[in-house]
Amino acid sequence: MQLSVVIVNYNVKYFLEQALHSVRRACMGLQVEVFVVDNHSFDGSCEMVRSLFPEVKLIENKDNVGFAKANNQAIRLAKGKYILLLNPDTVIEEDCFDKLIHFMDQTPDAGGVGVKMIDGSGKFLPESKRGLPTPEVAFYKISGLAALFPKSRKFGKYHLGFLSKNEIHEVDVLAGAFMMIRHDVLKQVGLLDEDYFMYGEDIDLSYCINKAGFKNYYFPDTTIIHYKGESTKKTSVNFVFTFYKAMVIFANKHYSRRHARNFSALIHVAIYLRAFAALIVRFASKVFVPLLDFIVIFSSLTLIVGFWSNLKYDTPLAYPTQIVYSNSLVYALLWLIGLALAGSYNKRKTFLSVAKGIAFGTLAIAVFYAFVEEDYRFSRAIILIGAMAAIIDAFVIRLVLYYAKHKRWSFALGGQLKTIIVGNKSEVERVQDLLIKSKSKSDYLGYVSLEPYKDENYLGQVSELSELVKFFGVEEIIFCSKDLAASSIIEWMGSNSQQDILYKIVPEESLFIIGSNNKNTPGDFYTIEINLKLAKAFEQQKKRVFDIAASFLMVLFSPILILLVRQRANFFQNIFQVLVGAKTWVGYANADNIKLLPVIKKGVLSPLDGQRGKGMNIVTIQKLNFLYAKDYSIEKDFLIVLKSIRSTGNLNS
Repeated sequence: MQLSVVIVNYNVKYFLEQALHSVRRACMGLQVEVFVVDNHSFDGSCEMVRSLFPEVKLIENKDNVGFAKANNQAIRLAKGKYILLLNPDTVIEEDCFDKLIHFMDQTPDAGGVGVKMIDGSGKFLPESKRGLPTPEVAFYKISGLAALFPKSRKFGKYHLGFLSKNEIHEVDVLAGAFMMIRHDVLKQVGLLDEDYFMYGEDIDLSYCINKAGFKNYYFPDTTIIHYKGESTKKTSVNFVFTFYKAMVIFANKHYSRRHARNFSALIHVAIYLRAFAALIVRFASKVFVPLLDFIVIFSSLTLIVGFWSNLKYDTPLAYPTQIVYSNSLVYALLWLIGLALAGSYNKRKTFLSVAKGIAFGTLAIAVFYAFVEEDYRFSRAIILIGAMAAIIDAFVIRLVLYYAKHKRWSFALGGQLKTIIVGNKSEVERVQDLLIKSKSKSDYLGYVSLEPYKDENYLGQVSELSELVKFFGVEEIIFCSKDLAASSIIEWMGSNSQQDILYKIVPEESLFIIGSNNKNTPGDFYTIEINLKLAKAFEQQKKRVFDIAASFLMVLFSPILILLVRQRANFFQNIFQVLVGAKTWVGYANADNIKLLPVIKKGVLSPLDGQRGKGMNIVTIQKLNFLYAKDYSIEKDFLIVLKSIRSTGNLNS
C-alpha cells in the first residue's frame, strides 16, 4: 500500500463530499486507502460517505473525540507507506498524490511534506509554510508584528514570508490541513499528541519529526484549495486563547523549565494585548454602521428643521436650539431602533429593510409626538421630510459601504451577481436547476464550455475564459468538477486571485455548489434546502415579538383561558418562561432533524399540535419541522396557538 489518507470530519458534509471526489480522482493508478473518521456529526455525513463512497473506510465515533485522537484512530489501522492527514474542506489536484509519493521516494531524508495552499478566492495561504514557534516567534505572531512585517527575516519567521512560495524549501512546521508523513517515521516519533485541543498537533508532530533527524519540506509543485484557512479565526478572541494554550503545552513539553516559564510570560503579555485588540475590533465593527446612521440622520434632521423654519417662518430660529437638538436626538434614536428591528444591521440588509425600519421608527415618533406638549413639537411636515431623508441617508450609507467592500455598485445591496457556469452543456443545465431551486442571488449570463455549442446561453470556450470574464463583468464563476480537472480550476483561481470574483465548485452528481467569498470567511454553499425563512434574524425577531404579545394577551384573558387549559398548574409557568425567553410558544416537534434547522427555543407547542397529529410517523414529523422553518410566519404561530389553546399548559412540546 503506497498511501493512507486520513480525513477527520465534523458536520461539514458538503465539503467532505467534494474533498472525497477529488481524492478519488487523485487515487487513480495508485495503491491508496482512504479513512474518514467522523466525530459524531449530525448532518448526515456518515450516510453520505456510505452511499457515495463505499470504498472509504468509515470510522463513526459516538462523540467528538477531538482532532488528534480521531486521526490516531485511523493511523493505527493504516497500511500505507505514507500517511496523509487531510482536512475535509480541501480540494486536491488529480496528480497530487503521484507527485508527492515520487518526491518522498526520491528524498529519503524527508519525514514529512506539505503543499501550496490557496483559499476559496484563489489567494495564497501563508500557513502553507511555517517556522517553529519559539517564544520569540510566537510573541511576534500573537502581538501582530508578524502581520505588519510579513517578509522580515526577524518578524516574519512564523509564516516564513521571506521564502518564495513557488520554490521547494525545508521548513520547520507542516500545516495540519495537508500533512504527508512517512509511516516509518510516525512509528519512530509517535502519533499526534492528544493533549492538544486545536492548533498545536501539527506543530508538535513537525517538531518531533525534525528532532528525530528527518526534514519537513514545503512542496509547491502541487496546489490545494483549503476553504477555511487559519485566517478565518484570527480576529476571534477564542482563537487567541486556544492558540496560547497550544503554545504553552508545546513549551512545557519541549523546552526546559526556565525557557518554558519565560515563554509563558511573553505569551501572557501578547495574549492580552491581542485579545484586547480583537475585542476593540469586534466592538467597532458592531457599532460603526449604527453610529454612522445616527450622525448622518441627526445632522440631516437639524438641517431640515432650519430649512423648514426659513421656508415657513422666514427665520432659521423658529424653534429653540434646545428643542431642535433634543427632538432630533430622540427621533434619530427611534429611527435607529426601527432599522435594527427591521434587520437593516444584519448581513442580508436590503432597501426594503431600510424603508421598513424608518417606517417603524416614524410610527414610534408619532406616538411620542402625541404625548409631547405642543410647544415642544416639530411640524408634522418636518417629521415626514425627515423620514424620507432618513431612508435616503441610510440607503446611501449602505450603498457606499457595499461599494467600498466589493468595488462594485449594487442598488439591491448585495443583490444578484453576474454569474457564469464553466462546464459542458448537460452538467451546466443541472447546475442551472440547482441555482433556481436554491434561490441563489445569481444573475445567470450563460456558460463557458470545453467544446463549442450553438445555443443562446453559450458564451465561448474555456480557452477564452479570461476575456469573457472581463467583457461581461463577471462577478461569480461556478466550475463543474465533472467536466474540469481540479488542477485546471486551481490554476485558474490562483492566476486570477487579484480579481474581485467569487468562485464556486459543483462536485459531480452533487446537490451542493461550494465555495468561499474570501479568506476571512468560512466556506459557504448553495443547496436546494438552504432557503429557510426562520434562519433570518428578522423572522426570529418577529417570532419573539409574537411570543411577548401572545403572553400578555394570555395574562389578560387568563380568567377565561384557565377554564380551557388542561394542565392549569403549568399554564402560568409557561407564560413566564416565554416572557423571559427561556421558551417559545411554538417550537419544533421532537425529531432527529432539529439540529439541522435554525436554532430556536424549546416550544410549548409544535407544528404537530397545529395538525392535531400526535400519531404521525418520524418522516412526516421531520417534514413538518422543515416546512415550519422554511415557510415561517406570525400567522402560522397564531393559528397553532389558537388551535391548541387547551395544550398551552403542557411542559413538553
